[in-house]
Order: sequence, then structure tokens, then C-alpha cells
Amino acid sequence: MEEIAEGVNNINITDFHKKNRIQVSNTKKPLFFYVNLAKRYMQQHNEVELSALGMAIATVVTIAEILKNNGLAVEKKIMTSTVDMKDELRGRPIQKAKIEILLGKTENFDELMAAAAEEREAAGDSEEQN
Repeated sequence: MEEIAEGVNNINITDFHKKNRIQVSNTKKPLFFYVNLAKRYMQQHNEVELSALGMAIATVVTIAEILKNNGLAVEKKIMTSTVDMKDELRGRPIQKAKIEILLGKTENFDELMAAAAEEREAAGDSEEQN
């Protein structure tokens, strides 16, 4: 029984957020790929955690601001830290800044998403008629 209690005490809370975490890179995918992925994650899990290191931090902040300004997300938590890494070129240890932003759905998230889907369908219908 002690082993179970010890195991429970050692659980890392962030492990529960892995399924709705997006690790953003500013070199791999375009900005709106991450915006749309975050919307999908919020639909599925009611919240999304955006995470980035170093130069990608600005991209994460931009994604969060787009979602907030469109009325889709509210900030729940922002965490900053530094991470020890190895410099790929020189092989020496370096520290990189890290940010994690936890966003939750707004009350009218589902209505806004439904309205956007209807607009896309209407735009598709008008293109077919032309």
C-alpha cells in the first residue's frame, strides 16, 4: 500500500496535460496550423497547453493572442522557466527560456466555432454555384 501512495505522490501533474499539449516550433509549421490545431484540441479537451522554447516563444504568444482576440480562449495559466540543454554546434550546456500557456474555452466557443463552420459551408456552396 505504501508503494501505491508513493507512486501517487510522485505523479507529475503535467503528465495529465500531455494529450492536449502543443509543442510549437517556429520553423516546422505555419502559424495558422497551430491556431487551428489549438481550436481542435479545445473542442476535444476543453483546454489546450501551448509550449515553446527560445525563439518560438513569440509564436506561442501570437497563437494565444489570436485565439483570445477572436473570443475563443481565455488564459488560465502562464508558466515560464529555463531549461538546460546542449548546444548542438559546440556541445556545451546552455539554458533556453521556456513558456507554457494554458488556455481554456470561452463560454461561447462552441457557438463561434459553429458559426465559422456555417460560413465555410456557405462559401463552399456559392463556389459550387459559380
